Amino acid sequence: MRGIKLDLYLSKGYFRMHQEVFTCYAVLFEETVCPVHWLRIVLADVRYGKEQLRLFRINENFSVTIKPLLITDEMEALYATYKGGINFDAPESVEACLLDGAAYNVFDTYAVEIRDEKTLIAVGIFDNGAQSIAGIMNFYHPTYRRHSLGKYLMLLKINHARHQQKTYYYPGYLASKYTKFNYKLFACEAATEVFDAHRDQWYPFAWETVNVLAAEILSEE
Repeated sequence: MRGIKLDLYLSKGYFRMHQEVFTCYAVLFEETVCPVHWLRIVLADVRYGKEQLRLFRINENFSVTIKPLLITDEMEALYATYKGGINFDAPESVEACLLDGAAYNVFDTYAVEIRDEKTLIAVGIFDNGAQSIAGIMNFYHPTYRRHSLGKYLMLLKINHARHQQKTYYYPGYLASKYTKFNYKLFACEAATEVFDAHRDQWYPFAWETVNVLAAEILSEE
């Protein structure tokens, strides 16, 4: 699932799960049906504000490397530490999230590694298409929570994609009635679009639009 084929699936509201792609219109969180809204960021329209620029400033002493993904013991150890400090469900390991036992990765996957001197403190993983990238997972050491490394990784992925002259960055979805995914709007809400699966259309993001789409989804439940 690479190149223009990945671009096509992403543009239709599909996303990676292990070694396949899937889509959904609603998920169940805390016994509540929450309509799903797939997002993408138009890279040419991204403009950073004070909060985004602050993250570049407070993290400027860390080193950043972007390279083809290689799942290492160091990476898995960091993920295990991260998983131990969160209060929501997450895959057991990086391997379980991405490969789930598969011997071969069908996606063109890259890792953004952030280090404090020689110590790996954060990793962001994304899949590479011809004109787009899809953000798959971010994790970081809890000690560095005040550095907002999850959000910082989103910005680093966007900068990389813009440097590669991509068109879109797909961060996944947010869900009505469940605010934990709203951070995906952090990079630049004005450059974000939301997908209407029923009409096969992307619209400029607005909460009014999301509420209309949510009502349509719930009416079909």
